[in-house]
Parts: sequence; structure tokens; C-alpha cells
Amino acid sequence: MKLILNKLRKSFEKKDVLCGASFTFETGKIYGLLGRNGAGKTTLFNCINEDLPVDGGSFEVEDEGARRPARAEDIGYVLSTPVVPEFLTGREFLKFFLDINRDRIKNEKSIDEYFDIVSIAPADRDRLIKDYSHGMKNKMQMLVNFIAEPGILLLDEPLTSFDVVVADEMKKLLRNMKEDHIIIFSTHIMELALDLCDEIVILNDGVLQEIDKANLDNSAFKDKIIAVLRGGDNV
Repeated sequence: MKLILNKLRKSFEKKDVLCGASFTFETGKIYGLLGRNGAGKTTLFNCINEDLPVDGGSFEVEDEGARRPARAEDIGYVLSTPVVPEFLTGREFLKFFLDINRDRIKNEKSIDEYFDIVSIAPADRDRLIKDYSHGMKNKMQMLVNFIAEPGILLLDEPLTSFDVVVADEMKKLLRNMKEDHIIIFSTHIMELALDLCDEIVILNDGVLQEIDKANLDNSAFKDKIIAVLRGGDNV
């Protein structure tokens, strides 16, 4: 599968956020989407997820050699601020999600096996989600996307609320998933992108630009990337 972006444009009043962003993402890789805060990473994700209409350009999926519009089931989206039903317990939420998605879930596991994947303790599984920490809510949001296994997974700064141990567990899960998925991981932390991602893409001045990850071992090149993230010149 490929996700093909073609000259996407998006503006808010007089501010141009996406200015002809084009790129082709392919299955089997984790892409690090780097950009300074406010560069438009979340806006790009919201456009791909069709939460926001684009002002110009297009995007589509290429599947088995044929191009088609992206469908809702193609895309999973993990937001930086978790959106989960806080009036349910963790167990109730997972049961509800499994019930309504059973026809599309491959290799279904038990609810407790799913909790084990993201290290949610047995004592927390029957608590109301409203009483979960931010990190635990983020775990639940990531978990339902792991279960659904969409072909394209958009991750908007998902690891920043996790402690070091849990973040490492999430990285392992993503690496295990990447063979059959397109994973796009947005962050403003260059070291995280270098550690986790196969390819690095910078969103700067509203356009997408791929950079050679190998070059980031060069300190001068890193300094240049940092200058871009701060709003300086292009690479």
C-alpha cells in the first residue's frame, strides 16, 4: 500500500499552513514527521483523516497497483490529547470496541491479553477511564488502533506522555507492526525520530521534504535540521 499526497493546501484565514505538500508513504516503514511546534503536523494529519477539508490538492491510496480514495477503515489516528469515553471502564471500552469491530479484527485476543500488551495493571482494568492518567488514556487510544490494524497509522506526538519503560514498549509494538502498515509518527523531538523511524520527513514552510537519515550522524547537518525546525532556511 502507498499513501500519496499531491500538492495539499490548507489555510486558516490569512495563514497558509500547507502550501502544496506532496509525498508518497509506503508500507513497511515508520516515517518520522519532524517539524517545529506550529509547523502544521497536526493539520496535515487532520486533513488526511478528513477531519478538516483541504483547500487544494488531493490524496489517495494505491493498493495492489490501483489508486482509490482513502477509506475510513484505512486510517487510524492517535491524537496527542487522547479521545476516549471517560464514562466507561477500561474493560467496558475494550469490550464495546471489540463487539462493534469483530468482523474486521484479525487474530482476536481476550480483553486481558490486550491489556497486557500495553501494560495496564489488573487493578486498573475495571476503573473508570476518567480516573486514568493522561498516559493511561493514551495507552487505551493506541491500543484500539493496534487492535483495528488500519493500513495507515497516524501518530501525533503519542509517546511524550509515557515513562521511559512504557515508551520503549510502544516503540517495540510499532516496529513489530510496520511490516504491514504505513506508520507516520509526528514529533518535534529529533532524537526520538532518529531512534524509532526508518525515514525522516520535515514539514517546513508548508511543504514536505525528505532528508537522508544517515546524514543526521553529522553534527553540522543536525545543526542545519535544528535551524529548519526553528523556522530557518530549508535543508
